[in-house]
Amino acid sequence: MSEVSLDDWIGRTQTTTDAFDLGHAACVAATLGKPAPRKGDPMPELWHWCFFLEAVGMDALGTDGHPARGTFLPPAEGRNRMWAGGRVYFDSPLLAGIEAQKTSTVANITEKQGKTGSLLFVTVAHEVFQNGDRVIREEQDIVYRLPSPPKLQGTEPVPDADWQLTVEPTSTLLFRYSALTFNGHRIHYDYPYVTETEGYPGLVVHGPLIATMMVQSFRDAHPGARIEHLAYRGLRPLIAPKPFVAAGQKVEQGLARLWAAQDNTLAHQAELRFEA
Repeated sequence: MSEVSLDDWIGRTQTTTDAFDLGHAACVAATLGKPAPRKGDPMPELWHWCFFLEAVGMDALGTDGHPARGTFLPPAEGRNRMWAGGRVYFDSPLLAGIEAQKTSTVANITEKQGKTGSLLFVTVAHEVFQNGDRVIREEQDIVYRLPSPPKLQGTEPVPDADWQLTVEPTSTLLFRYSALTFNGHRIHYDYPYVTETEGYPGLVVHGPLIATMMVQSFRDAHPGARIEHLAYRGLRPLIAPKPFVAAGQKVEQGLARLWAAQDNTLAHQAELRFEA
């Protein structure tokens, strides 16, 4: 990596178009236990993560099942990829069955030293347009770490919840979400790989799925609210098949705290701004 200037990747851009196919939307709905949207219906928040799929051939995948780095994303050979967090601005509803475009840009790359060694943080900015209008702005934080024992124990206790949803992350649910997002990362479905190569005690629940369930829990409790902004981050992985709780509490008018917890400690947390 010393011969590669990571700054060369900052500013790289790619654009993807998606028809927001109703059949695929119905598969998302069936997996998440929601009604299938009809053409023109507003899509639930964060369902866009199941679209704009990158069709990468088998010969272009790394050993972990992710697309090999060094094209759009910077090279990170020998490191494990984790979904660290992000920020999403919902400008207006994304509509099912209507073509949309997403432009993605590598916004920032930072290398830091952590307790387990070097950490490479990559921030990717996305903008989604539909019918000529921007509907979603987003920043996703990805971290690449050197192989090391994963942090599994939580330290922050679970707050009192105003609402909550219990999720059972079965291997079938994880497999279906991997399929819906065309995500080949083997930690979500390949038990021998995730336990023997990456050192987890079981299959790892997708970070995007956890964030989606946190927002779904809020939406179930506040069906009439307009969600404006979500900032989320992972504290530690959630391991299947043990159930986890997606919950939250209202902090003040228009502001909610969300979290996902397992074994009575926090694993993911978020701040959500909304208009009642």
